[in-house]
Amino acid sequence: MTDKLENGPTSPTTPTPQLDDLEQGPWPSFVTEIKRAGEKSPMATDLLGLLERSFEDKIGHWKHGGIVGVKGYGGGVIGRYTDLPEEFPNVKEFHTVRVSSPSGWFYNTKALRSMCDIWEEHGSGLTNMHGSTGDVILLGTTTDKLQPSFDDLSEAGFDLGGSGSALRSPSCCVGPGRCEYACYDTLDLCYDITHAYLDEMHRPMWPYKFKIKMSGCANDCVAAIARADCSVIGTWRDTISIDQDAVRKYVEDGLDVQTLVCDRCPTRCLHFNALTCELTVDGADCSRCMHCVNTMHHAIKQGSERGATILIGAKSTIVKSAFLSWVIVPFMRMEAPYTEFKDLLERIWDWWDEHAKTRERIGELIYRLGMGNFLRGVGLPPVPQMVFRPRANPYVFWQKEEIEQEGDEKSEVVAP
Repeated sequence: MTDKLENGPTSPTTPTPQLDDLEQGPWPSFVTEIKRAGEKSPMATDLLGLLERSFEDKIGHWKHGGIVGVKGYGGGVIGRYTDLPEEFPNVKEFHTVRVSSPSGWFYNTKALRSMCDIWEEHGSGLTNMHGSTGDVILLGTTTDKLQPSFDDLSEAGFDLGGSGSALRSPSCCVGPGRCEYACYDTLDLCYDITHAYLDEMHRPMWPYKFKIKMSGCANDCVAAIARADCSVIGTWRDTISIDQDAVRKYVEDGLDVQTLVCDRCPTRCLHFNALTCELTVDGADCSRCMHCVNTMHHAIKQGSERGATILIGAKSTIVKSAFLSWVIVPFMRMEAPYTEFKDLLERIWDWWDEHAKTRERIGELIYRLGMGNFLRGVGLPPVPQMVFRPRANPYVFWQKEEIEQEGDEKSEVVAP
């Protein structure tokens, strides 16, 4: 690794009493790590000083100063500038570079060292592994260093991720790489989708950002249901399998099956006979939430007919409040080349691109125009799984053309 960075004149170290307080306690501190980076990088030193000023003034001292990037790419680089360039000259430009990560965030040490060497040569040396985007976040460089950074990253086998009004880098859980619960190959789907839609990632062309996150089961280890415009959550179509001998072993070991498993089942589909130590399930009522599988994983296994549930519309607060995802496809097989999923994605993007306002996420558009218009626009049939409590919902809304069609059909039946 390089010994010193040439990032401009070195500013005198600014006292940071409030940040110093954050180093107290048993947990690792980002302040300590930035101070370590500051031994090589004047940018890191000035970053601490600027953050201390933000704490004192109770406002952020960053501003938008224009669009920056690298040749051929419309995304992947986020311009950052401070509004105190005279006081903190080494962060007057502090651009962020997003690097597309491998599926499941699997690296070897050689790849990580090569990336860190490149960033210490061209940037502040500070990284975020991994941001909520799913990408590697390389924090802090100047405009003239962006192209050399990208050239070296590309030579080392890395590519830029998404930013702006584009497809953001797809991300997934470790899936079958380490987890027995994965209902489909999240790693392969993430890899396939990333390569299939590189143009949508690198060249922003939509009303706003679109995120795809993939979890192998309903435990949802990447929190897709709360964060992704499109969530792909592993599930199964048939019924869970139960090993009664293993159930009895759990009982012998002291597990209160009735209280900890049956009573906590959200649909009460599990039934335990304490006399015979047998556990049974009403498969039609199972919501496939994974609670019983997590609690009694030696005795209860997921079904064998596996795939994924597709959900739409999650996001944090921007224009509207925070949304969780809606179910739009209860079950879809997830097998390469994923033609059915890609066809659905492209229909969703076409409808969103046609109807959305600027900076309007797909969930906000559905909220504004209605789920019925969305389903008709992308050619999906309504199903009970789209309703929170379908058996308690007394409302059925018919479209005008459906009523007219039904009337015409009845007229044909009674006509002589």
